[in-house]
Amino acid sequence: MASHRKPRTRMLTVPAHRRTAAGLTTAALASVTLLTQTADASPRKPAPSIEEVKKKVDGLYRQAEVATQKYNAAKERSATQRDKVDELRDAAAERTQKMNDARRELGTFASAQYRSGGLSPTAQLMLAQDPQQFVDRNHLMKRLTGRQQEAVADYQDQQAQAARKRAQATKGLEELQKSQDSLKTSKQEVQGKLTEARQLLSRLTAQEKERLAELERKKKAEAKRKAEELAREQAEREREQDGGAGGTDGGSGSGSGTGSGSGVPDGSYATKAEKAIAFARAQMGKPYVWGATGPASYDCSGLTQAAWKAAGVSLPRTTWDQVKTGTRVATQDLQPGDLVFFYDDISHVGMYIGDGKMIHAPKPGANVRVESIYYMPIYGNVRPA
Repeated sequence: MASHRKPRTRMLTVPAHRRTAAGLTTAALASVTLLTQTADASPRKPAPSIEEVKKKVDGLYRQAEVATQKYNAAKERSATQRDKVDELRDAAAERTQKMNDARRELGTFASAQYRSGGLSPTAQLMLAQDPQQFVDRNHLMKRLTGRQQEAVADYQDQQAQAARKRAQATKGLEELQKSQDSLKTSKQEVQGKLTEARQLLSRLTAQEKERLAELERKKKAEAKRKAEELAREQAEREREQDGGAGGTDGGSGSGSGTGSGSGVPDGSYATKAEKAIAFARAQMGKPYVWGATGPASYDCSGLTQAAWKAAGVSLPRTTWDQVKTGTRVATQDLQPGDLVFFYDDISHVGMYIGDGKMIHAPKPGANVRVESIYYMPIYGNVRPA
């Protein structure tokens, strides 16, 4: 009889080595998954605090100011070198013209002697590849007249001087190229630092920007407090001096800034300082632009240079050179018109106006304004006239 039961399904048999491979593959996948989850769960580097961002941005602005002073110095060198090259070119052209005049005079002698018969020594000199070698032959020089000898000597002198001037002009052009390369490098450095600072600020949220503004307000408030303290000290000393209790204070400086001035400028300085300050006040509200010297915008040293120029005093272009002019004075002895320099690298400068305050061109994005001299660390002070 045929069986009515359903045949049993045959079980597939997997070889042992295949079961082992499958197990290993599953374990490997599980390990990869676990490692991935562990990596995702690992702590990420925390975002910088607002204080750190502010410190970074302030540092970038300061580095940009250093690069700006390098740019200003390179620009000044380039302009000076360009003027020098122009002068050397003019001098070389003048010497070449004199050499050609001397050559023409020699040609006149040569033509006259040729017409009288034969190839004259002067003509031989004109045709020679090396005139100096020809002239060194004394027996030929003796055949020339005194006037001809003078013409030869003049030609050689003009030829030598023209060659020297051309060599100087060539060297001047090489130096000019170096100055222009330095100018380009400094410009790129400034732009790079400012771009980095703007990118840092652009990534802040509205809340973070408000916290940053609060830090700035606290910094200004502390600087204002110190300025008011200095103003009180100066006012007290003036009262003592007016009352005959003080006298002249030699002041070597206390706190930030050092100097050796007496702190009591003469009347002529005060008059000039008033003119310089009046000019600086008239620029308030104009934007800071690195490398600018006015009239529409200024950088820090461009403003102080222009202000004192209005008072009839010529200052160098960079902070590094301005700090070397005039007389050093202590911070406690500051008088209106004095220049206050900041940071160890002397990358910023402002003009003191009294009461612990200054007018300065602060930084990119800001305008010329009045601010406490304690807003930045003071390097030293100078009375420029």
